[in-house]
Amino acid sequence: MTTQAVARSSALPVGPPPPFDPELAPVVEMLTSLRPPDAYRSDNIAEMRKPVPGVEPPTDEILARGGAYSVEERTVPGPDGAPDISLLICFPKHAAAPAPAIYHLHGGGMIVGDNRFGLAEMVNLAEPLGMAVVSVEYRLAPETPHPGPVEDCYAGLVWLSDHAPELGIDPARIVIGGASAGGGLAAGVTLMARDRRGPAILAQLLLSPMLDDRNDSPSAQQMRGVGIWDRSSNETGWNALLGDGVRGGPDVSPYAAPSRAADLSGLPSTFIDVGSAETFRDEDVAYASRMWQAGGHVELHVWPGGFHGFDVVVPQAVLSQDAIAARMAWIRRQLGRV
Repeated sequence: MTTQAVARSSALPVGPPPPFDPELAPVVEMLTSLRPPDAYRSDNIAEMRKPVPGVEPPTDEILARGGAYSVEERTVPGPDGAPDISLLICFPKHAAAPAPAIYHLHGGGMIVGDNRFGLAEMVNLAEPLGMAVVSVEYRLAPETPHPGPVEDCYAGLVWLSDHAPELGIDPARIVIGGASAGGGLAAGVTLMARDRRGPAILAQLLLSPMLDDRNDSPSAQQMRGVGIWDRSSNETGWNALLGDGVRGGPDVSPYAAPSRAADLSGLPSTFIDVGSAETFRDEDVAYASRMWQAGGHVELHVWPGGFHGFDVVVPQAVLSQDAIAARMAWIRRQLGRV
């Protein structure tokens, strides 16, 4: 039996959810009291897009990191026949040029967020390494179903690669990355770039990526009604992207749900991390295992007791600091290969 089959087998016993890290557990309880897992419903997407009091998107001043970065928004061509897209470019003022870059795809379950969502954390990761960060604004589901979001992200990557020299960015050192839905989109764009013989990607940074529309792994079943993004929330996101009746069926594109890819060979060096107490745990572990089976170079971390997005919500927790340090060390190694 393959690793993928093991992860999805309904014959495996599914027990209660794994315990949360003791330092994180009180935060999970507080967050779910404010926004329960079933808040993400198809009839409630507009409400979920409203700003959360006290959680405003980062301003240009915050992203500038005390003057260390310039911040610029550019409108660039979208996919053929589609609207233009916006790229938010954060460039390190004092880094040696051409600078390496992270091409950032934001999270939000395919249904919420913008190109500032999660960007401050990505700039924090990039600054010690002298990296630029370019964050793409892609269209959201359900208003724009697949393939709109992933095609937007691919178009932004093509533009970035083609215009890297004028931006002061090294096109040979572009790391694509994102968290949650952004991680899934990053994996989809990487598959697309391989298949279309598109821009070179040095490495992909997949943080708790949303990869499998079937939503039937043991961890998805364990996390029903538990945590930040549970199985029902995940179903809402996938149905918005693919359509109810298409999700889970036989004709889902691997560019939408990368776990559907039959061939995971020929992909760049990959970092995958995920918490042990979250919906995406088993599909992410299975993806890493299948990449290894295809001869790929993958670093996998399963953070014990981590919930979805723990490193963003509680960045000073010991587990969060370990996760952030592991990502930074991995990126440094990738840059050293070029």
